[in-house]
Amino acid sequence: MHFCADTGQIWLHEHRMLLVHAEAQAALRKELIDTLGMARARGLLLRMGFASGARDAELVQTRIRTGDDLAAFMTGPQLHALEGIVGVIPLQLEFDRAAGTFNAEFRWINSWEGQSHKRHFGTCSEPVCWTQIGYACGYSTAFMGRPILYKEAECAGMGAEHCHIVGKPAEEWPDAEEYRRLFAPESIAEQLIDLQAQVEQLRSTIDERARLPGDMIGDSPGFRFALSLLQQAAGSSIAILLLGETGVGKELFTRALHEMSARRDRPLVAINCAAIPHDLVEAELFGVEKGAYTGALAARPGRFERANGGTLFLDEIGDLPLTAQSKLLRVLQEGEVERLGDDKTRRIDVRLVAATNASLAQLVKEGRFRADLYYRLNAFQIDIPPLRQRREDISPLAKHFLRKYAAINGKKLLGFSDKAKKALIGHAWPGNIRELQNTVERGVILAPNGGRVEVDHLFLSGAHIEDEDGFGLGPNGKIDTEQDCLARSLCSAVCDGALTLEQIEITLLETALDKARGNLSSAARMLGLTRPQFAYRLKRLRGEESGAGPGADVTDTLSGRAHA
Repeated sequence: MHFCADTGQIWLHEHRMLLVHAEAQAALRKELIDTLGMARARGLLLRMGFASGARDAELVQTRIRTGDDLAAFMTGPQLHALEGIVGVIPLQLEFDRAAGTFNAEFRWINSWEGQSHKRHFGTCSEPVCWTQIGYACGYSTAFMGRPILYKEAECAGMGAEHCHIVGKPAEEWPDAEEYRRLFAPESIAEQLIDLQAQVEQLRSTIDERARLPGDMIGDSPGFRFALSLLQQAAGSSIAILLLGETGVGKELFTRALHEMSARRDRPLVAINCAAIPHDLVEAELFGVEKGAYTGALAARPGRFERANGGTLFLDEIGDLPLTAQSKLLRVLQEGEVERLGDDKTRRIDVRLVAATNASLAQLVKEGRFRADLYYRLNAFQIDIPPLRQRREDISPLAKHFLRKYAAINGKKLLGFSDKAKKALIGHAWPGNIRELQNTVERGVILAPNGGRVEVDHLFLSGAHIEDEDGFGLGPNGKIDTEQDCLARSLCSAVCDGALTLEQIEITLLETALDKARGNLSSAARMLGLTRPQFAYRLKRLRGEESGAGPGADVTDTLSGRAHA
């Protein structure tokens, strides 16, 4: 567990946690009961606890490396206590994951939920620790891989000194079906879901009419404004100039424009002007007749002819050579194309969409782009914002790509970890949506089936948000200082075999010597040693490091270092 006072975040591994006032939570619980009624609030709180327990079980199964199932299972009750919900004392616990058997009894002490319910509503005739029961069911169900149901035999909310819960497979309870209904959405939720389905149906009808590609996702103001301009231009044949950085989705915008226009049943032809040698650009765009140049063995139409009646997308138009620019301008003005090596003109009807990540106005000033062509193309300009200006769109885009690539790779994933979500939103995305798409695809491939995509699955090079300085939780339950965390990390490195005591000592001595600029007396004072003690330790360790043994004469080395 990691606390960061600067950013206001608490992490349990990669899961973000909340430290909530018990009184505030109790007030919310009371308001839910007052608003929804006892029965509906019970179901809602059960499901909330179930989700929390299932997340903790997921953490346990992915992070606790032990062959002892019993010890691994008990991590859940320990986490429940660590999270401040209730103290857990096992009375009986027998299970076999392979056989599917499960039998458990626990005593709960200091039940937060039972105490708060009793305080607000008085002593009840039925058990009231709904969130805690939901947690136990969710944790045990996820851990066992089969439905486990718990009931309270005694409850602090009913006046008992402690709570007593019993858990076993759901089918072993005669009234299991009644409890299963509690874990299903209530009728009010079903009504909301029905309404949501109707809204989604209406949206899909609108999207079908607009024919937007599936990857056109976003609600940020910049994206919505660019999309609204695209929709307004769809009904006309005006040339469009798309501006934006590499990877923002200029080709996607072009496809969306084509699908929204009356030309949707005609071809959409795309060409990257930067990817074609300059001496072949004209032949690619306007076509060529047989024998027009060496290698022209047959006549073939250019991209304009192939796109006749439809849309032509010229990507990276700023790289078009000047000779091709002049011919392009004539085609746009006259609506006619002339193949290389031919004197016959052909009428065409093409909607042109040009795109660039360069400043055409600057290219015009430099004489690398024709001003008249620039003004012709700039009749309807759409600026597509980079992803770093669309932070609110990153999460829905990442979820979309996760679903897409999980289906392609045949994986079932639970989504992103909280820390992975934070890293995705905090990343600069110089490659924009294309980079995000590739990053999520890599994360899906590396994530374990049935697990979550974590930070290290997404950013292999470590180009993610580093952990903030903060405080960790020590074994005694107290918050460690930053120095405690560093010391614990160092101890772990030694115990795990990553470092030896000699390596740490020589590093410490040499660091002190560097800070003291070679002055042995000053370096010794930093470490609380006398000068002879410091010199002896350094000589011994350097001797061992060089293989000469502790008795080796390294005085010259020390002397040279001291005078450096």
